[in-house]
Amino acid sequence: MAHDEHQLAASAPDAPQPKHHPILIIVMGVAGTGKTTLARALQQRLGMAYVEGDELHPPANIAKMSAGVPLTDADREPWLALVRTTAEHCAAGQQADPAHVRRPGALVTCSALRRYYRDILRGTYVPPSREAQAGEAGKDGEGESKEGLGLEGEGALPEHLAPPAAHRLPTFFVYIKGEKALLQERISKREGHYMKPGMLDSQLQTLESPEGEDGVVVVPLDATTEEQADIAVRELSKLLPEPL
Repeated sequence: MAHDEHQLAASAPDAPQPKHHPILIIVMGVAGTGKTTLARALQQRLGMAYVEGDELHPPANIAKMSAGVPLTDADREPWLALVRTTAEHCAAGQQADPAHVRRPGALVTCSALRRYYRDILRGTYVPPSREAQAGEAGKDGEGESKEGLGLEGEGALPEHLAPPAAHRLPTFFVYIKGEKALLQERISKREGHYMKPGMLDSQLQTLESPEGEDGVVVVPLDATTEEQADIAVRELSKLLPEPL
């Protein structure tokens, strides 16, 4: 076929369109920043699947937070791993579906307070508890396999793994940054949420700012949701080989 015919075939209305690269976008920040509101706004603009990270907390975590008891790293690690696995499964299902025409991947809300929490969400760090769980499953020949736990390869895994291949699911963070006074005001007005106002101090103490990390954009808390979405899309597009 001549070169011009190739171009005509590619531009034909019924020609299959190339799929976008799957990505994971995590809207992060402490309680009261409006993560869900911004993520929903981005979902409307980008047409991506949405996952509410808080809904993946096990009942024990919700019970602790409802009682005003801060979560420990041991409480958070399995939850964070589940958030990552959920997003990976979502993207894999979309890519396997020929009818899926929207951008593959997921938009997720998650506090992602510490650097190593974000590494779990990036898929570049496996908590020791998960490694041990995979090891026990392999010894017993029962339960979940390494693959089922999101662990791959043979032998002991190092604390920080090499970043996954780009085709898997590159991860980007939208960090909603705000002052404590405004956060306190916002969280005090929420009704029916298990996160108590008094837990904000604990979250702020735990927070390790993601500013300066790869794949992170910052939006101001005091901006409108529309302004935040504008900033997020513009800055994320600068980090991607193809604009959002």
